[in-house]
Amino acid sequence: MVDTQLSSITKTSRVRVQLHGKAPARNPAAAIGVATAAGVVGLTLLVVIGEILNQPVLIPPLAASAALVFAAPTLPLAQPRSVIGGQLISGAVGLICLAAIGNSLWSAGVAGGLAIGAMALARAPHSPAAATAVIAVLTEPPAMSFLALLALATLVLVAVGIAAGRMGKTARYPAYWW
Repeated sequence: MVDTQLSSITKTSRVRVQLHGKAPARNPAAAIGVATAAGVVGLTLLVVIGEILNQPVLIPPLAASAALVFAAPTLPLAQPRSVIGGQLISGAVGLICLAAIGNSLWSAGVAGGLAIGAMALARAPHSPAAATAVIAVLTEPPAMSFLALLALATLVLVAVGIAAGRMGKTARYPAYWW
């Protein structure tokens, strides 16, 4: 009976979904090339630093940060305040949740949510950083080295973003500093 009702509703009212707007135009090939090269250089630099220090420096949220910095350098989420501040705030929130609640998927979920609020309060929103809070809870890293390596990694990504932005093929990065 429900199928009959649904069938008659769709036949009589022909609901249309209209999407407004279009996807943005593709960036020029040179800009895509610079963003891709910057991504490879920035992320492999994190691997090299990790190898030298015998510590993991490249964590998944940093690859997402790199995508914002290199491929969308004018977005507020890609600016140094958001990249560095958002990652460090979220890392700290994750470590605080780990200390207060312990290591579990539940505390990881709480950490990710609290990181969103903390970044908003600090005016340093950076969506990939919410995952950093989750990783801090689930991997239980030593707090000080985790935050120090996170600071180093975000500084490297911002520096590579600055270099890429000075090549003249992409938007100048950063749009603002702090």
